[in-house]
Amino acid sequence: MFIESEGVIDDKRLFQIIEKSIQGKELKKILILPPDYTRMYSGAGKITNMYYNLLKDSCTVDIMPALGTHRPVTKEESEVFFGKDIPYEKLIVHNWRKDVVKIGEVPSGFVKSVSEGLVDTKIDVEINKRLLDKSYDLIISIGQVVPHEVVGMANYSKNIFVGCGGSSMINSSHMLGAFYGLERIMGRDFSPVRKIFDYAEENFIKDIPIMYVLTVTTTNEKDETLIHGIYIGRKRELFEMSVGKSQQMNMTKLQKPIKKAVVYLDPREFRSTWLGNKAVYRTRMAMEEGGELIVLAPNVKKFGEDNENDRLIRKYGYVGRKKVLELVKEEEELKNNLSVAAHLIHGSSDGKFKVTYCTKYLTKEEVEGVGFNFMPYEDAVKKYNPEKLKDGYNTVDGEEIYYISNPALGLWTV
Repeated sequence: MFIESEGVIDDKRLFQIIEKSIQGKELKKILILPPDYTRMYSGAGKITNMYYNLLKDSCTVDIMPALGTHRPVTKEESEVFFGKDIPYEKLIVHNWRKDVVKIGEVPSGFVKSVSEGLVDTKIDVEINKRLLDKSYDLIISIGQVVPHEVVGMANYSKNIFVGCGGSSMINSSHMLGAFYGLERIMGRDFSPVRKIFDYAEENFIKDIPIMYVLTVTTTNEKDETLIHGIYIGRKRELFEMSVGKSQQMNMTKLQKPIKKAVVYLDPREFRSTWLGNKAVYRTRMAMEEGGELIVLAPNVKKFGEDNENDRLIRKYGYVGRKKVLELVKEEEELKNNLSVAAHLIHGSSDGKFKVTYCTKYLTKEEVEGVGFNFMPYEDAVKKYNPEKLKDGYNTVDGEEIYYISNPALGLWTV
């Protein structure tokens, strides 16, 4: 185990830790599982680069971003995130629909027990077939621990079972989290979904040579990623340590509810509401009843990350938890795409507060068609200029607003 969690870890110290984590290992072929570009503030791109350059001359290095349901990394994104010295053709694309094999199943009785009776169906455990390749001496799973809407705290074995997983686990875990309730999950360990992952970890992948590299990060005023903790090894206690650090660094507890929040979606990271709705669910526990959330979304061009998910979101919309659960019972296509159903629940305020999306590319009709309010991006930034606002409370035209520059790195509660 390698743990560093004091102060900000600079590049020199980070390299020393990375180097030490592989010292003494006989490595001829390795597989690195970093996140994709949507985790650009995780520090994982830099860490992937360090491992690659340390190992490329002595062994075969394969890199497969843990995409889950996200679209593949583009060449431009790869160069920014991983560095230009990692050839783009080295990136293997994980296809969550076609590239997976079933390695076991979580029994219905266990699912029923951990979900307090809300769900009582078995869950197939599927992972990318490449992870079963015995020629790999080591599989390095890299990712950021941060509050998460499905599992409570992101990463650790989630990177394997969702990031490199198949439709059964992705759909079932997302819907289980939505059934159980965001407010009971976000920012916490040992959620029902995490217990499902723990069961799969203990029962089905013990023989796979995985080494987890977990980070806890924030950003500064210069938009630089600051790594406050890095935890390397296989034991669950490393994840628990990183959870504690993330709860300290990434959770903001406010003294009063927010009447009006303005959240900015970085155009490099957020191109769909599938990702951009972090603005909704990361703030929902801090919003005032009847308040308004204004989402500045300069590069959001669609709803789903793939065409089928996009179609389903456009058809059914962000109509609230109760209505979505009814639709799942009535509509076969939603029943077969539970991760979309869960996403529709996550992206709704359930009528508690108003959500206004401010876009350049989606039209008023498209935005309102899925249940949000609309404001042209150009109009919104005239009043709420992200270059002039600071994170936290601001006064704009005599009105108090709460500004968040990066919803992906936090959780806001009262």
